[in-house]
Amino acid sequence: MNRLLRFGFLVAMVSMMSGPAQAQSPVQDKWATLDGKPPLVIAHRGASGYRPEHTLASYLLAIEFGADYVEPDLVATRDGQLIARHEPLLDDTTDVKSRPEFASRRSTKTLDGKEVTGFFASDFTLAEIRQLRAVQPNPARSKEFDGKFTVPTFEEILDLVEQESAKRGRRIGIYPETKHPAFHLQLNLPLEDRLLDALNRRGLNKAGTPIFIQSFESANLQYLRAKTPLPLVQLMDEGSLIYDDSGKRVVSVSIPDYGDRRGGEGPKSLGDVAKYANAIGPWKRQILRDVGQPKLLTTSVIEQAHQADLRVHTYTFRNEPATLAPEYNNDPLQEYRRFYELGIDGVFSDFSDTALKARTAWASR
Repeated sequence: MNRLLRFGFLVAMVSMMSGPAQAQSPVQDKWATLDGKPPLVIAHRGASGYRPEHTLASYLLAIEFGADYVEPDLVATRDGQLIARHEPLLDDTTDVKSRPEFASRRSTKTLDGKEVTGFFASDFTLAEIRQLRAVQPNPARSKEFDGKFTVPTFEEILDLVEQESAKRGRRIGIYPETKHPAFHLQLNLPLEDRLLDALNRRGLNKAGTPIFIQSFESANLQYLRAKTPLPLVQLMDEGSLIYDDSGKRVVSVSIPDYGDRRGGEGPKSLGDVAKYANAIGPWKRQILRDVGQPKLLTTSVIEQAHQADLRVHTYTFRNEPATLAPEYNNDPLQEYRRFYELGIDGVFSDFSDTALKARTAWASR
């Protein structure tokens, strides 16, 4: 990269929404993203296609690939420490079920309005969590790394990102998700201030820092809006976007909050979301919908979000053929190209190396 181009990327990093420098994607003409810059590649749970998810090894591999952001999902332990797990449950992502010393910790709790039985992180201290080892939960992926890595804390992830940013000369972004915030609030283990405290201690809770905070619930994001200038992302689960009769245009949104006691009215439209969030994170099948036709139905979700000044970061891109729509002919690069063509602002990927390869190819088309 020549000196002028590198300078341009560094200048772009100081704006709130620019994110880290994207050296992997030369800007040869304007992208259809909201700001005309290349879409972000967000390493979903790290390089989770290759390593057990939410481990330092997984995040490090994604950083080595060149991902712009690494994504830790955050839950709380009994003693209030933030750790990286996809869910409050430990059953499928650790070896807890094979640990007889913890057999008595199995319990039943209400999660998202449903009774769920298993091993909850909130019933373990951090010292006990450190005795567990991560495993690969996806049966389609290699189990060769099972038992080799510990469950990291958010602080350890921040340390890794800081060290690797300095080592590589590029600012690596962090994209934490508060997992099931209403559930944690009811346990008196609220996630939001713990997250902000960790960022404040490092001087990261300020505009221009490449950090997005995401949640599937809205009350906690509205709570965070008054406490941080960092960009917030309203994730969209299946059913969160309501379409018109054509199935293409969004007419309203529906975001559940599962009994969050903080109050606040939930959003009814993308315009309402834009009052507290800077981006939405819909499932990719909410943008290109499977309605039983030979090809996926293209919606106006990205266009409508951009009109509301919302970026669109969509999830989750995977390489396995079973995760791809038939029209992509078992080629994940075709799926990325389609979303880049539509103007997606960011992609969550288990295989960030593939996402970056597709982005580079699209930039030089």
